[in-house]
Amino acid sequence: QVQLVESGGGLVQPGGSLRLSCAASGSIFSINAMGWYRQAPGKQREFVATIIRGGSTNYADSVKGRFTISRDNAKNTVYLQMDSLKPEDTAVYYCKYYGGPPGYEYHVWGQGTQVTVSS
Repeated sequence: QVQLVESGGGLVQPGGSLRLSCAASGSIFSINAMGWYRQAPGKQREFVATIIRGGSTNYADSVKGRFTISRDNAKNTVYLQMDSLKPEDTAVYYCKYYGGPPGYEYHVWGQGTQVTVSS
């Protein structure tokens, strides 16, 4: 019942910045957490960052100090500000929703947006 639409991906040079957006719509009962994951070619999808209901954030070690996750509750939108981008950040980035009534929580994934960091 919840749908996620991602935007903001693109091509950027090393050291550059991008901001990804993920807008949730539909029957949003409760957002327990929103997060970002990424998947590079030939690799497993990996955790990047999450923001939980109370506003606490968590980051993968590889992006700490460079990426910032935030949200606009009024818009049901989560953002990922990516600074000091490196070629190793190149991947498809997926937004994830986790929420619902207690005992009935579920995950929803966004469609993915390509981020390419290259000279």
